[in-house]
Order: sequence, then structure tokens, then C-alpha cells
Amino acid sequence: MSSVVYFASARATRWDYKYSLIAKLEELISRLDFSQHIAADEYVAVKTHFGSEGCHRIVRPIFLRKVVEGVKAAGGKPFVTDTTRIMGWDYLEVANQEGINPMSVGAPVLLADGLFGYDSMLVQAGPILGQVNVASAIYDAPAMVVVSHCKGHIQSGFGGAVKNIAMGGVSGRHRSGDWKQARGHLHATGEMDMVRNLELCTLCLQCYHVCPVGAVHFDGEDLSFDEEKCWRCGRCARVCPEGAIEPGGTRENFQKALAEAAQAVLSTFEPGKVLYFSFVLEVQPECDCMPLADTPVVQDQGILASTDIVAIEQAAYDLINKAAPLPQSLAADKGLRQGDRILAEALGVDGQEHIDAAAELGLGSREYELVEVEERSSF
Repeated sequence: MSSVVYFASARATRWDYKYSLIAKLEELISRLDFSQHIAADEYVAVKTHFGSEGCHRIVRPIFLRKVVEGVKAAGGKPFVTDTTRIMGWDYLEVANQEGINPMSVGAPVLLADGLFGYDSMLVQAGPILGQVNVASAIYDAPAMVVVSHCKGHIQSGFGGAVKNIAMGGVSGRHRSGDWKQARGHLHATGEMDMVRNLELCTLCLQCYHVCPVGAVHFDGEDLSFDEEKCWRCGRCARVCPEGAIEPGGTRENFQKALAEAAQAVLSTFEPGKVLYFSFVLEVQPECDCMPLADTPVVQDQGILASTDIVAIEQAAYDLINKAAPLPQSLAADKGLRQGDRILAEALGVDGQEHIDAAAELGLGSREYELVEVEERSSF
């Protein structure tokens, strides 16, 4: 059975506010009818990604504000949130620099796993992960609106709604210091650690500069790694030009682990209490947690909205892979043409794997009906 996915194109062809993408987002919110999913005075997590120092292609504050206004209009009490990607104080400052703060979005902005990344509740997951620590503010929230920026990713090939809650809904740290109890559990897919072959190292120091927690040390001659500090985020593996560092586990397990973690996060909500908006805009090839933002691989497509996480994920991935590659981008560097499944071919990793895994877990339907919204119907 197919699910409805509403779509607002990024094209704006008339000199009228109601045809703007912001107005069309208001219409998407109206179509999902927040009042059917959010009760009066309910706390509602608006889950997004705050970006990183050097990366600016996140969901813009104006769009977050419109979602917040929609939650308030339904009687809910929204808060905009993410989990610690770097140390909490620094991450909140990154959010502020990106323009995400209470004044801009019209709601409190907080870290779902607390300022130090420890606040979480243990939740059962699947056979690969066993258990995951869901961030407390997400675990306790009665409802959630998942606002995702669609882009590429080092391991999953695609970062959309599934990755947003699978990795972004899990605590960044665990008080025990055991990375297997936090987000690193996903990056290294369970029991595996980072794999480092320093015989291949040329001391380019890219891993040293990209590490968000100072776990890589250079004494002027040699590199060393602090395993207790390491969050297993995989950034060092992504930037190493020699392949001297690799995340543990297998790609197949990681893709399945994403679906398992998403299922665990969603299991903390009653049916019908989670809504999804995916922004297929500024589709860069890297995750928003990397310290840079490359040029988009395809033109802006628009915004998707649905109550089905698998359907909206499939629709977003289809839009990107079917689009024409942009010049002066990674897609152009790879010589790709329209019809070449842009993200999958550019990155060498197919995000379809975790979408399929999510569907197999019963999180939603890959079959969808795309309903285009062309304007804001009423004011």
C-alpha cells in the first residue's frame, strides 16, 4: 500500500508570496494537519541538525520557525533539538552561529542528550545493535517533527529522515565512557572498533585537524589516538587519503544498524505522533557534521512532507538520484549524467540499502504517491 508524500517544488515562478517556498511549506504543514497528531500542551521535539563550524548547508532558521509556528497553532509546546556532535557548549554556539536560537526559531533550542551528551534512556534495538541510548528529551517527548536536510554521508550514502533520528536521536556520549553505549555504537556497527593501519600513514594530519574531540595527537613525529576520548564518529576515516583509517564493521551492517536505531527511537512514540519534513535543498555530498560544505551535486528540488518515514525517504532519494548533476560539483568530477543515480554513483555507497532495511522492519512503505503543492491555498 502506497503512502502520501506531499511535495513543494523549489521553483518559484510568480511574483507572489503564496508561491514562495516558505509559503508552500506553510501549505505542507496545513496538509499534514498537526492538530490530528499533537494534543494541547504536549511537548513536541522538532528534531533537526545544527550543522558544524565550516558547514552552512543546513535547514534554514526560517523553515524551522514555520514548523514551530505550526506546532504552536496545534496547541503544542515545541522545542528545537539535536544531540551532541561535539562538546555541548560548543555545539550550541555552532547552532547560534548558524542562526538557530530561540529568537530566530521562536522556541527553546536545546540538546536532547543534555549539555554533556550523557542524558539518555536505554531502549531495545535489533540484532546488530542490541540496545541503543535514546536521547532523554526525545525519549520523553510525546510527539516529534523530524526536519531533515537531505545530503550525502560517509557510510550511509544518503542522509535524510532515517539518519536524522537514527544517529541524531541517540546520545553522543555515555557516562561509563564506553562508546558502545552511545552514537559510536552505530558508526562502528556494534562490537567493532576503528581500524587503523599506521604503516600507510603519510602524516598529512587531516585526521588530526578534523577530529571534533581532540582524540588524535601529534607530537611532531608520530600520531597517536586516545581510544577513551574517541567518539567513533568516522570523520578521520572519511578524510584519510591513504585509507589508513576505517570504521569497524561492514557497510551492510551499518545500513541495517541505521534502520534498527531509527526503529528504536520511533518505538518511544505512540503511533501517529511523528511527522516528517525533508528538505531536498543544497544537496551537498557530505554530512552536515563535517567541517566544510562542498557545492551541491544537484539543483534544489524542494520540500517533502509525510507521516511515513520510509516513503518520504524513498521520495527524497529518488528526487536526488533522478536529477541532473550540477557542474563544478563532485557529481561533475565523477563524469555523471542525468539517470546515473547521482548520490550513489558519486559516493560509491548506495543509501537505498538502509531505506530497504527500514521497510523490512515495517517502519513504512517504499511505495508512495507524490502530491505536489503549488501554492499556499489560504491565508
